[in-house]
Amino acid sequence: MPPPDKSDENGGRLSGLDMCNYMEKFAATFLTGKAKFQMETEVDNITRTQSGEWEVTVTSVDSGAPTKLTFSRIVLATGGCSSPKIPDNLSHRAADKAGFRGIVIHSSQFGPRLQDILAAVQPALGKPEDDTVLVVGGGKSGQDICVKLALEGRKVAIVFETTDVFLASRTPIPAFVRKSRFLPVLSPHSKLNTRLERFLHTTYIGSWITHFIWNILEAKSFDSFDIPKDSPLRKTPHSLFWGVRLSDEGSVRPTSFYSLVMSGEIEVIAPARVSGYVEDGLSMMLNDGRTLSPKAVILATGYQSSWSKIFTPAMAEELGITRHAPQTVTKAKWDYVSLTQHRPTASRENDKWVTSIYRGLVPAKNIEKRDFAIAGALFTTNPGYTNEVVAHWVSSYFQGDTMRLPLSPEAATAEAEEQSAWMKARYPNIVPWVNESYSGSLDFLTWPQAADELLEDMYLPSMRSGGNWLNWVFQVIDSKEIKNLGDERRDRRALPE
Repeated sequence: MPPPDKSDENGGRLSGLDMCNYMEKFAATFLTGKAKFQMETEVDNITRTQSGEWEVTVTSVDSGAPTKLTFSRIVLATGGCSSPKIPDNLSHRAADKAGFRGIVIHSSQFGPRLQDILAAVQPALGKPEDDTVLVVGGGKSGQDICVKLALEGRKVAIVFETTDVFLASRTPIPAFVRKSRFLPVLSPHSKLNTRLERFLHTTYIGSWITHFIWNILEAKSFDSFDIPKDSPLRKTPHSLFWGVRLSDEGSVRPTSFYSLVMSGEIEVIAPARVSGYVEDGLSMMLNDGRTLSPKAVILATGYQSSWSKIFTPAMAEELGITRHAPQTVTKAKWDYVSLTQHRPTASRENDKWVTSIYRGLVPAKNIEKRDFAIAGALFTTNPGYTNEVVAHWVSSYFQGDTMRLPLSPEAATAEAEEQSAWMKARYPNIVPWVNESYSGSLDFLTWPQAADELLEDMYLPSMRSGGNWLNWVFQVIDSKEIKNLGDERRDRRALPE
């Protein structure tokens, strides 16, 4: 994949168009004639037959005709951002009941409905009575939608109680910081495999250094956009260190969300919450009593699990992909000093349930069958490198290669629940926030350590970026390190048992 357009100027930040171009180029280069894509098809149900095969019921979007397909193996790649989550008080039903006459859509419909919105909302003339688009929710999708509409010349306002923390700088961050193990070692992993990690997270001076660096990065990110100390843009649910709701803004540019807010082209109404629709057919009520009269409402209110619609409860339970009460006692203790300083208070919800997805890839219950894997449920700041390693791991798993795996479903469950306990220790209150279809693992900034574990599972070399005892943490991690994984796996497979 070539560098993003103007990467030297924007700090290497990937845009949605960059990702689209990459996917199209990847498909054209590697998949033409090798993979069959069945588009415009809705998956309705997945079940295992008595013969052990997978039966997938699908429906054509065009004709509505149902079809049953049979497969020997399944990779579940539905992700966590395909099934909208809409509060009842903001739903289409609530809008219809109140007689609301404006457009109401979820953020997932923004692309297909953009022209409808632009037709319904007249370009802004800088007057108070200008038509307004109201975006509900302060997350990344809501921010990106605000940017698009503002650049289209529309008046747009965003309402939120809290918004995401972000990384940014006035000038591009050097690759030896941005693309190395520097930030990952500052974010503790469940296993501290190097002396530097142990120093940073198990000693008081190391912990002080760790939090000092993260605090500086956060402060510099806000200051790079000249965001005032009392701005609602600073009202985030957690700091950089304590969460995965983190946006990468790259370097400051005039068309970013924060630049457009600071220039007055995007209105921020916060902290506030939309209570519902007013029965005048024109307005929406905020929790502080104020009313707004938007011509269009975009609900950037998040997503729910994409699995519940395609698996019956019985099948999901049999497979082992549901949230459940802990079945094992986790003996591991992560008494890291870095996890005790400024630690957020965890809610009771944090301890109610766990997941049993081994490595975030395979349901522990099903691990011996080697016929089902999950893709797209790993949080990572480097999806290219991580997903490439994941693809090889799943391929080795399906082909029955010799791997470092638990010896039984019970052992896999114990390891998976331990990892689930670690995620809750590392990110208090984040696990209940994400849905299970994209929270198999929260190795967000620690993606290099997680990728190393997957490589070692295949008995392949890890920590490939090299370096010596002094500079290894600043070595740029390049996807070229793993370009020959297929050959390495074949060579490994040819070795005598």
